[in-house]
Amino acid sequence: MKRFKKVYIEITSICNLACTFCPPTERKASFITVEDFARRLDEIKPYTNHIYLHVKGEPLLHPKIDELLDISHVKGFKVNITTNGTLIVKNRHKLLGKPALRQMNFSLHSFDGHEGSTDREGYLREILSFVRAAEEHKVIFSFRLWNLTQDNLTNVQRQRNRDTLEVIEQEFGLDYKIEEKVVPGSGVRISNYVYLNQDYEFQWPSLTAPKDEGKGFCYALRSQAAILENGTVVPCCLDGEGVINLGNVNKTSFADIVEGERANNLVEGFSRREAVEELCKRCGYRQRFGA
Repeated sequence: MKRFKKVYIEITSICNLACTFCPPTERKASFITVEDFARRLDEIKPYTNHIYLHVKGEPLLHPKIDELLDISHVKGFKVNITTNGTLIVKNRHKLLGKPALRQMNFSLHSFDGHEGSTDREGYLREILSFVRAAEEHKVIFSFRLWNLTQDNLTNVQRQRNRDTLEVIEQEFGLDYKIEEKVVPGSGVRISNYVYLNQDYEFQWPSLTAPKDEGKGFCYALRSQAAILENGTVVPCCLDGEGVINLGNVNKTSFADIVEGERANNLVEGFSRREAVEELCKRCGYRQRFGA
């Protein structure tokens, strides 16, 4: 039986922001029910102990996020949440002290990615207040600034990043500038359980994007799989529209889906350093692992 490092479980397809780097989903706007969430945990239990409540959508929009965390704990899962952070004040009482919560990733680049964002310092202070409150629970935090470009940032964006980083530097009493320490694609530890990661702007793969010869490698269905809110199983967290539809857990068991022919063909293809799915041929992420 396969074992995954993590399985992404999307709990909503809805987001409260409209960021330039994240194309809106064409799927139905909906939330997973508590019952369906519990069933999905039972299905994936033989495959992993770690779940990520994210693919598309903002997980803190889910009105029963606290119940989902409680169920995760009862069933023996550790949970990672990726959020834009705008709803942290509203949800802090639902998150603090939850034993299942292992890590939270704050996509700070969403502040500038969403047109109309205001009060940068207020936004950051609310997130930092939560991080401080969670220190005793030893939750891992990752601040993400994934807005670098290959041809360098504009002066405007560079200053915006500086403004963001300065607030964090002040909060943790750092005697250095974070961008001088961090290497794109990796993180720097800025406090106990707190890290900052800078990387190049995220590119969602699309069937309309140009494809290359399809060489490369990917850990899809080796270390991860994902289940969209509607039950569609996809190979990785980058298939936000369910293009590589391996099956639906509302109709077929997760075990049969990830052990099925299409899933195995994808894995075997990457063993040969070949992308066999059209979407994979248009995804630049596999090139990070070399040809």
